[in-house]
Amino acid sequence: MNKSEEIRSALQAEFSPEMLEVINQSENHRGHGGYSDGESHFLVQIRAAAFADMSRVNRHRAVHKALGADLVGRIHALALEISA
Repeated sequence: MNKSEEIRSALQAEFSPEMLEVINQSENHRGHGGYSDGESHFLVQIRAAAFADMSRVNRHRAVHKALGADLVGRIHALALEISA
């Protein structure tokens, strides 16, 4: 399973989102710091009811927790667009 699939699977399992897009933006960063294996930079767009009562910071924390330290540690850049 590649990192995009790992991200999608973890977030789907944790939040059952109404909308989930995992966009690999790594090629935009080829030659820049942190680019490694073609799976280093991601944009995640997610909408789920679970985020309704959370602050922006708590939404980001919840996503990072759902992904887990191992997966987050293998990603150089993770941009998050989170809504309820």
